[in-house]
Amino acid sequence: MNVTSGTKLYWLLKRELWEHRGGFFWAPVIAGGIFLLLNLMGIITAEVLGASHGIQIGANGGLQHIIGQMDAGDMSKVGFALDNAMYSAMGLLIVMRGFVVFFYCLGALYDDRRDRSILFWKSLPISDASTVLSKVLSATVLAPIIAVIVGIIVGILQLVMVTITLSFHGLNVWQLLGYAHPFRVLVNLVGYVPLYVLWALPAVGWLMLCSAWARSKPFLWAVALPVATGLLVSWFGLMGLFNQSPLWFWKNVVQRSLLSVFPGTGSLFGLDGEGLARHAGNDLNDMGLGLMNLSSTYRLLASPDLWIGVVIGIGLLAAATWFRRWRDEA
Repeated sequence: MNVTSGTKLYWLLKRELWEHRGGFFWAPVIAGGIFLLLNLMGIITAEVLGASHGIQIGANGGLQHIIGQMDAGDMSKVGFALDNAMYSAMGLLIVMRGFVVFFYCLGALYDDRRDRSILFWKSLPISDASTVLSKVLSATVLAPIIAVIVGIIVGILQLVMVTITLSFHGLNVWQLLGYAHPFRVLVNLVGYVPLYVLWALPAVGWLMLCSAWARSKPFLWAVALPVATGLLVSWFGLMGLFNQSPLWFWKNVVQRSLLSVFPGTGSLFGLDGEGLARHAGNDLNDMGLGLMNLSSTYRLLASPDLWIGVVIGIGLLAAATWFRRWRDEA
């Protein structure tokens, strides 16, 4: 990629951020603020109820004494709980980001045709491929990175709230914070983004194809076609011809084409139902951190399902680019 095309892509990405700042930036910020507010309300409620019923956590230094008696394994579990406090902040942001990316992809190539602004953009020396690429990167890279940054900030604030609350019950705040692993959480969440790009391609490609192809109501087309096809496959038992159950079609076609923009769907964390069953007997610390550990998550790169989805997603994006180029002219 030469400097000119790289510069164009940079400004196209900035354009997407400017036009969709509400979804990309303010949505995770507001969701994070709501998460912190709910946690603060929960802490205040617990303190008020505890005071009114005479419940004193860690009275006479009891909690600090318990921490002091912990061995390395117990401290590791405390660290796991504190890490989970940071991870929990990402839960609401992940759901919010999934909806943002879903509806962003549906409108990415449809909205500028609806308001006719496509005529302006096509008058510029910008190829349709560059425009589609900028929208794909915005959905799969820009939005997740912003959500991760906001999630880390919210998670740290959540951790600070919990430790400050416990400090009022005689626990050393700095000692407690020393058990957490904020940098490991940060590395895991940032390192997870490239895998999300690959996993989300089928859904991003399908949604953008509907956005470029549909003359109206792209949402209905995007949802109705795979769901209706799944119902037909189930009713007529078509998957029996391939020695597969209808559930295979719903999981690998319908779910991947619609829900892959939501992290955690299917085997995105490298653990399918069988994998979760195997881990059920493991230590809680290993199981919990394994779900967000890069070495566990990136095992999905060995899955043929991932790469088949990538190839299909690229094909769908190529079709979306073609429709963007010729749809109005037709």
